[in-house]
Amino acid sequence: MLGWRLLVSATLIPLLFGLFYLDQRAGSSAPWLLGLCWLLILRGTWEITQLLTVRNLKPGYPLVCLLSLLICNAAWLPWLIPSLQTGANDPQTLSLALLSVTYAISVLLLFLKNAIRFQEPGQTMEILGAELLGVSYVGFLLAMLAELRWVVGPQTGYLALGALIISAKLGDVGGYTFGRLWGKKKLVPRLSPGKTWMGGFGAIFGASLGAWLWLQFTPSLFNDSWSAPAWYWSILFGAIIGVVGLVGDLCESLIKRDVGKKDSAELLPGFGGLLDLLDSPLYAGPVAFLLWKLLPLVTVAS
Repeated sequence: MLGWRLLVSATLIPLLFGLFYLDQRAGSSAPWLLGLCWLLILRGTWEITQLLTVRNLKPGYPLVCLLSLLICNAAWLPWLIPSLQTGANDPQTLSLALLSVTYAISVLLLFLKNAIRFQEPGQTMEILGAELLGVSYVGFLLAMLAELRWVVGPQTGYLALGALIISAKLGDVGGYTFGRLWGKKKLVPRLSPGKTWMGGFGAIFGASLGAWLWLQFTPSLFNDSWSAPAWYWSILFGAIIGVVGLVGDLCESLIKRDVGKKDSAELLPGFGGLLDLLDSPLYAGPVAFLLWKLLPLVTVAS
C-alpha cells in the first residue's frame, strides 16, 4: 500500500503541474484552473453531501453545489472581466471582496431556504448546519486555495500555489511513510487510529523538505528577477504547512468518524475520495496565503 500511494502521488502531481503549465500560458484569467475548480466542486460537494446524509442530516446536493460554484466564480470575476480592474481596484483585493460577499449571501440563502421549508422541530437546524459546512468546506476553502494563483502577481502565482501543493502532499507522504515505518504512539487514537506522533514528525519533515526544494530551485523559472529566499524562510513555510495540513487531515477525519465512514468516497484505492486527497491543501490554503503576505518567500534582484 505504501508503494501504491507513492506511485499515485508521483502520477497525480505531475499531471496537476502539467495543467498548471497550460494555465500559465493562457494568461491571468486562469481558465484551466477555473475548469479544474468546477470539477473539484462538482465532485467534492457530492462527496460531502453524501457523507453528511445520516441521522437527521439531509443536505441538498444541488444547492450546496450551486452556491459553491457561485463563490468560486465570484472570485474569478476581476480576472475574467478586465474592465473591473480599472481605477483604484486592485484585482486580488476585489476578488477577495467578491468571494467574501458571495459566501455571506450564500449563508443567507441557505437560511432562507430552510426557513421556507420548515415543517416541524427536530431536523431543520441539522440540515442547515450540514449545508453550511458543505458550502464552507468545499466552496469557500477551495476558492481561497485558488487565490494563491495571484498572490505574488497574476503571471507568476503558480510559484505560491505549487509551494502549497508540494509542501502539503509531501507532508502527507512523509507522515504516512514515517508512521508506517516507525510509528508506535498514537496521536489522536479516537479520531484517527492510524495517525502517530512519528507520522506527525514525518509530515513536518516532508512538508519542510518539499517547500525548501520548490522555493530553492523554481523562483527564477517564474520570474527572471527572482531568486530563492533564505533557507530558513522556506523551512518555516513548509513546517507551518506541515502542521496545518496534518490538522486539516484530522479535521476531515472528524467529519468521517462522526458519520461512521472510513473514507469520504471510494475513488482511489488507498486514498479514498476526493476530499481525502484535498483535506490538507484545503485546510492550509488560507494559512499559505497569509504566509506569502508576511514572509519574504522570494528575493527580488536589485
